[in-house]
Amino acid sequence: MKNITETGQQTSEIQKGDTWELRLYVAGQTPKSMTAFANLKKLCEEHLAGKYRIEVIDLLKNPQLARGDQILAIPTLVRNLPMPLKKIIGDLSNTERVLVGLDLRPLKE
Repeated sequence: MKNITETGQQTSEIQKGDTWELRLYVAGQTPKSMTAFANLKKLCEEHLAGKYRIEVIDLLKNPQLARGDQILAIPTLVRNLPMPLKKIIGDLSNTERVLVGLDLRPLKE
């Protein structure tokens, strides 16, 4: 997995004008890292379509980047924007926990 940035393509009713900036810290292409990325992408498409940017940071290639966001475990998701900063550790498979952790409200209630 490279350091990549993904941007949603659709428009959304949620957080008009705001782009969610998310960083996913991983260590190589482990099954847990790949699952975390897939779960995050699915969640973003469902709840933040067109209003998100995902940056994947591989700490095997850039270990010094862990210091900036104080990463202690991987995979870790960091929400930089909107403020306040939020962190979630794990493969992001518990969708309800991730939504609550990010203070994210679904488009359809």
